[in-house]
Amino acid sequence: MIEKVYQETRDKMEKALEALKKDFSRVRTGRATPAILDGIRVTYYGSPVPLNQVASVAVPDSRQITIQPWDLKAIGDIEKAILKSELGLTPINDGKIIRINIPSLTEERRRDLVKVTKKMAEEARVVSRNIRREANEALKSLKKDKALSEDDLFKAQDEVQKITKETIERVDKIGEEKEKEIMQF
Repeated sequence: MIEKVYQETRDKMEKALEALKKDFSRVRTGRATPAILDGIRVTYYGSPVPLNQVASVAVPDSRQITIQPWDLKAIGDIEKAILKSELGLTPINDGKIIRINIPSLTEERRRDLVKVTKKMAEEARVVSRNIRREANEALKSLKKDKALSEDDLFKAQDEVQKITKETIERVDKIGEEKEKEIMQF
């Protein structure tokens, strides 16, 4: 029973870390990455479709993204979708391929992005603490049902606290790495 609570706690915290990493991948760092375009949906034959389902996205160098549509008729729709997105990117269309040059970030913009990433990291910490609270409640209900002694409850709560502490340390480490990445020139 206790092991099941531990495993569920670990699984939920791992998912919270994965969500944080995914959120961080969408934060622009001045370096080209296909993840920047993940949220873009292109209107293709009347229905919104993720960009990566109508074109191949490549990064030929650290400051450029190329988008090559599989159907050349969609090139205008792709260009419109990128312009409509709030990424502040300007696509260059040559009729066969779309190029996006990633401009360098200003010092002020970098500081703003660091604030955004710190907020995301804090949200991940809050999620971890909520998961800890849920796990502790599950343990208390096991004690209430007499499936757990008082001493076992305290030992189990200590273990849940260790799992939470490890997760929060990983959140901090991931956040620091992202901050360094953003502040690099």
